[in-house]
Amino acid sequence: MKVNKWTIGLAAAGVVSLASVARADDKPTLSPLNTAVSSTILSGYVDTSMQWNIGPDRANLGPAAAYSGGAFGKADGFNLNVVKISLEKPLDDNGWAAGYKVDLVYGPDAAALGTGFGSNIKQAYVALRTPVGNGIDWKIGVFDTIIGYEVFDASSNPNFTRSAGYGIEPTTHTGVLGTYKIVDNVSVTAGIANTMGPVINARSGRVDANGLVQTSHKTYMAALSLTAPESMGFLKGSTFYAGVIDGFGGSATYNTVNYYAGITLATPVAGLTVGASADYVNGVIFPAGGVPPTSNEATALALYASFKMDKWSFHGRAEYFQGGDVAAFRVGPNASGYAFTATIQYDLWANVLTRLELRWDRARHDADVFGSTVALPAGGVSDNAYTVIANVVYKF
Repeated sequence: MKVNKWTIGLAAAGVVSLASVARADDKPTLSPLNTAVSSTILSGYVDTSMQWNIGPDRANLGPAAAYSGGAFGKADGFNLNVVKISLEKPLDDNGWAAGYKVDLVYGPDAAALGTGFGSNIKQAYVALRTPVGNGIDWKIGVFDTIIGYEVFDASSNPNFTRSAGYGIEPTTHTGVLGTYKIVDNVSVTAGIANTMGPVINARSGRVDANGLVQTSHKTYMAALSLTAPESMGFLKGSTFYAGVIDGFGGSATYNTVNYYAGITLATPVAGLTVGASADYVNGVIFPAGGVPPTSNEATALALYASFKMDKWSFHGRAEYFQGGDVAAFRVGPNASGYAFTATIQYDLWANVLTRLELRWDRARHDADVFGSTVALPAGGVSDNAYTVIANVVYKF
């Protein structure tokens, strides 16, 4: 679930037993600021972790999971991941309501997000409502992407480490986004942005057959959200979500189309929810000088299960990934494999998330996709990665 209203929106609907959403007592009290704008709300968190990469290859850099793999420098040590500070004036019930939101992030994960301008702005948009039909809610500025089962904020995900699906999705956009609730259980969203992101205010064009950039090429996005009504019994609140994003990144030579579908289901077992997600991305490179374009693709599939019991919660994820020839897909060039993640969470302190996570990544066909820097016996390759992580987050 993305922290946007469509993915984490599943959790907001009370459907998903995500790490911080699954339990009501985990939500910190949001504090109104004592300013002229008394309706402004201050919130945020401090996210830390301890990570140990185990196995025969101690120099194994680990899987290419966003914000936790070897490329992020977090293996075998203690880490400050990110500090987030949010200011928000939510939309009220007024037909012509107005508000805003600003998410500021600091630390290694903020730099990896790569929005530019010091890499401290995650979101910054003006929120507006126009009283057309049931009302259209607008975001104008920088906002989270509309697709995905997981989000940048690790504490809002069922597991600390991100999936391969998250790694092949865009993260932020600069543009305009509109959301319309057709009926109580059906919502649509659509928008236009400068690029696939994440760099704020970036521009992108498309290169023609002569290697010339065609200006004003934009990124387009749309999504549909369906929520099961109360009449569906134990399935009430279950949500299906699908979306597509088509556009260029910061480069004028690289176009991608992201397709996403995700479902979260309530079950007859109290405290148990299950989910699934599917990501497919196709990228086309347009070389200069009339060279024919080349196409690359990546696929990521994941199954989720979460179980809440008193102060305990348990979260599992099983996934399959297959990367293309473009390293930007993050799952590794020509890589394919499986990953299994188990997370145990216990709520001991107020407003504090504490969890222990075990992750096993297995590459197919003995492909060395985990960045091994040590020669293994008998010419072997590093086709397994094992990771143990403790995550502690204070939310205010």
